[in-house]
Amino acid sequence: MSTAKHFAICINNGEYAGTLELRKVYEVLEDPSAAARDYARIIDESGEDYLYPKAWFVPVAVPENIEELLHDLVIK
Repeated sequence: MSTAKHFAICINNGEYAGTLELRKVYEVLEDPSAAARDYARIIDESGEDYLYPKAWFVPVAVPENIEELLHDLVIK
């Protein structure tokens, strides 16, 4: 399994306004099974990971030297 961190910006929060903030960067966990069903496993505002529609997020490239810093900020 890859140790690279993946991030995405939320562009739609549907009925989950309390757990997803629009225009916020979230960490995306690898989940091939969810991806095959067009879902993404996201660490949301609760600090836990849940499945949300992939269409609600836009992947963003993050330079390797700030991945861990961003991971730490997202988790807190």
